[in-house]
Amino acid sequence: MTNIAKNLSAVRRRIVDACSACGRDPSDVTLLLATKTQSPERILEALNCGHVLTGENRVQELVGKSAALGGQRIERHMIGHLQSNKASKALDHVTCVQSIDRVTIARKLNALCEARGRTLDVFLQFNTSEEDSKFGADPELAISFAHAIAGFSNLNVRGLMTIGLLAPFPLMSRRSLSRLRDLRDRIATENIDGIDLRHLSMGMSGDLEIAIEEGSTMVRIGTDVFGERNLPPGTFWPERTGTTPVGLA
Repeated sequence: MTNIAKNLSAVRRRIVDACSACGRDPSDVTLLLATKTQSPERILEALNCGHVLTGENRVQELVGKSAALGGQRIERHMIGHLQSNKASKALDHVTCVQSIDRVTIARKLNALCEARGRTLDVFLQFNTSEEDSKFGADPELAISFAHAIAGFSNLNVRGLMTIGLLAPFPLMSRRSLSRLRDLRDRIATENIDGIDLRHLSMGMSGDLEIAIEEGSTMVRIGTDVFGERNLPPGTFWPERTGTTPVGLA
């Protein structure tokens, strides 16, 4: 058994144990492998273990790995910040964009989907930790943001996404995770046509147990499957160049 296979097994056990601890059914929590910086060969190892759902942070990696992963049983999500000028390329390779954090990117994707005669699953991303280093719509704009995205007929809203607070102890991320659940509940009371809130995408290697306890239905795991990435400490979104809040722009 390879290290990746062993690590996958360990992560799956953590998910089962976390669900058991809070009285949830493990089948309600989906494991997404965050494959940022991972080679196609390492991703193929995970696929050979029966895992099919992956997520990339950068369009360059989506495109660059596609040839090597062609013909494989795989579903790919975009989980990183998406620039409008790269939306068309991303759409060629993904079934879902989890990082809808502003109306402009939703409008661009909707137009591209309309031109191609297709629809796209999307998640609304919120910056629930309010850290300047992270992307995500302003939680205070959650209702108006959801109403705005619901107006795009070629986008299927399937849930919400966030990244927990970067903290030395997992328990410190709890508030930022529970806040996403609260946003879901607030949006749900609006009964917005076209808004399906079945998924809460939150929880990573360091805080997946807390995320599951707070209602996560999809955890995004990279480090605990593939090992440490060669990135500066604390880096989530290295492409972030400003600190201007995003949302209805």
